[in-house]
Amino acid sequence: MKAKTMIKKLSRNDLCWCGSGKKYKKCHMEHDISSERLQTSFNVPIASKHLVSKGQVSPPRVVPAHIKRPDYAETGGGEQESSAKVKLNASEIEQMRHTCHAARRVLDKAIKAVHPGVTTDHLDAIVHDACIAEGGYPSPLNYNGFPKSVCTSVNEVICHGIPDDRPLKNGDIVNIDVTIFLNGLHGDCSETVPVGRIDQASRNLLTVTHESMMRGIAAIKPNGLIRDIGRAIETYVKEHGYSAVRAYCGHGIGKLFHSSPIVPHFYDPSEHTKIKPGMIFTVEPMINMGVWKHTIWKDDWTAVTLDLQRSAQFEHTVLVTQNGVDILTLPEQQSQPLLGQNNNT
Repeated sequence: MKAKTMIKKLSRNDLCWCGSGKKYKKCHMEHDISSERLQTSFNVPIASKHLVSKGQVSPPRVVPAHIKRPDYAETGGGEQESSAKVKLNASEIEQMRHTCHAARRVLDKAIKAVHPGVTTDHLDAIVHDACIAEGGYPSPLNYNGFPKSVCTSVNEVICHGIPDDRPLKNGDIVNIDVTIFLNGLHGDCSETVPVGRIDQASRNLLTVTHESMMRGIAAIKPNGLIRDIGRAIETYVKEHGYSAVRAYCGHGIGKLFHSSPIVPHFYDPSEHTKIKPGMIFTVEPMINMGVWKHTIWKDDWTAVTLDLQRSAQFEHTVLVTQNGVDILTLPEQQSQPLLGQNNNT
C-alpha cells in the first residue's frame, strides 16, 4: 500500500476529516500540523488512511479492596528493582505459570470482543473485570500514573495506547496488551488482531510479526546471549521490508512488572547479557511497516510510528529452562511448540 502525502487543506472551523463531528481545530488540526513537520524534518510519507483519532478517556476503574495490589497502585509511581526481590524460587516459578495462564485467559476474553463499533474503553472494561474475576489486579492501572487497566494500540500506535471512546472501524488492527498481578506476581501477554476485514498488507504485517516473535523465542538457549533474540527477530523482519522498534524492549517480569534483563528486538552487538535457566522475561517485538522511529502524543504515553504507517506487536512471557524455553502465556489446550531442545521443567 502506497502512502499518500496529506489530506486536503481544511480551515480551522470546518468539520474534521475523520468524521468525529467536531471542528477541525478541536480534533485533528494539531495532529496534522505535527505530521507535516515530521514529514518535512525526516522526509517520510504520511499514511493519512491510518491516522488514529483520539477519543475521550473515562475515569480509572475501581478495584475491589480485597484484591491484592502492587505498591504503585496507591502511589501512582513506578518500581525500584532489587536483585534479591526479582529472583524467583522453584515454588514461585510454579506460581508464575498460574499467573501467566490467568493473563492469557484475560487476553482471550478481550480478543473475542473485538469487532467494528466496539470501543477500546469497552475492551478496558472487559480486561478490568476479567482480572478481578481471576482474583488479580490489572497491572497497568496507575503504573506511573497510567489511567486504564490495559493498553490498546490501534493501527499506527506502536504501544501504550490509552483506551477511550473511539469505536474501532472495519479494517483497523488493534494490539491488546494484558498484564495481571496475581498472588504477588505479574504475567504479561499481548496480540494484535484484525477488526473485521483487513487489507492484505495489514494481514502480512500480523503474520510476519507473530513469526518474528516465535523466531526470537526459538533463539533462546541456556548460556546463550540476549542479543541472539533481537538478531533473529530483526533479520527476519528486514527480509519482509519491515523494521523493528528500538525504543521499547522486552523485560524481566515476576515480582516486578518490569525488571532485568532488557530484551531488545533488534541486533545490538554490545549486548552481552547471558541467558540463564530460571530467567523469566517477555519477548514482544513491535514491528513497523515503515521506519522504526517513533514519536509520542501529548498524553506522554501513546507511542506512534514516525511515518504513521501501521505497527503490530505480539508478546509472550517465557521461562528459560535447563534445556530450552517454556512459553508461559500460550492459550489453554495449546502445547509447547517445537523450538529446538524445548523441555518442560
